[in-house]
Amino acid sequence: MSFFKRIFSSEKKETLDKGLEKSKTTFFSKLSKAVAGKSKVDDAVLDNLEEILVSSDVGVDTTLKIITRIESRVAADKYLGIEELNKILQEEISGLLSETNTGEATEFVIPKDKKPYVLMVVGVNGVGKTTTIGKLAFQFKKAGYKVVLGAGDTFRAAAIDQLQIWADRVGVPIVRQNMGSDPASVAFDTLQSAVAQDADIVIIDTAGRLHNKVNLMNELTKVKRVMQKVVSDAPHDVLLVLDGSTGQNAFEQAKQFTAATEVTSLAVTKLDGTAKGGVVIGISDQFKIPVKYIGVGEGIEDLQVFNKHEFVDSFFK
Repeated sequence: MSFFKRIFSSEKKETLDKGLEKSKTTFFSKLSKAVAGKSKVDDAVLDNLEEILVSSDVGVDTTLKIITRIESRVAADKYLGIEELNKILQEEISGLLSETNTGEATEFVIPKDKKPYVLMVVGVNGVGKTTTIGKLAFQFKKAGYKVVLGAGDTFRAAAIDQLQIWADRVGVPIVRQNMGSDPASVAFDTLQSAVAQDADIVIIDTAGRLHNKVNLMNELTKVKRVMQKVVSDAPHDVLLVLDGSTGQNAFEQAKQFTAATEVTSLAVTKLDGTAKGGVVIGISDQFKIPVKYIGVGEGIEDLQVFNKHEFVDSFFK
């Protein structure tokens, strides 16, 4: 029986298992070599484990935190067999994720007291930002919500056109202007349109440029300020999209964006094509920002609500 109670549908869990297969296989292949011939968890095993966690893109600080916690348990138990290491690792990683990801959501839901609920999406070009917006729109529409998209990345014609394709595919309205238009103007028009249509959720795309922190900060601040002329407490969520396959680059992007604006949630994409799934653990721990969604496949259904128990269960299954 699995370590954690099943709370996803079996189909979603299978997709998650498959999406994390590369990360899991690589991690446990290294771990098996590290503990070969050992009967207990000693300093050598912990040193090897530290190296494995860092190379799995968990990050140095988070790795040291995990190792310290395991060391405490080794000291308390006096003797800790190798066969118990997996279970303890699972418990400690789950514990770390629980410190930031306190919710237990398994479906695409939004607060009932916010209408329209305004979601602003940030992230550099190429991380899967527009695709994530399209998949979110699909999932929210499927859940029964009325969705409006705003094409606020006006610096690239391709970004506007790509979001239009997703809007057409999902069957939701989109507010767009010409390339080079003021992103704040697009956001303002989108919220006005959403209010007029009695929409439940608005998803605003933003420019994916890390040209420099000051310009990015000014731009995002202006977008927020203009949106608040229509919906006083907008945005209700600022979602940073990160490409999980880039490993340590994802850490750097998180650092840049959290310095430029208040990020309230994360989406980690492309986990199915990489052995760097550990990045979810490290980013969640280091930035103290909850991971809300993860991408574990290319299909329109393969963006999932992140659930820490199911994630750890799939990783260690």
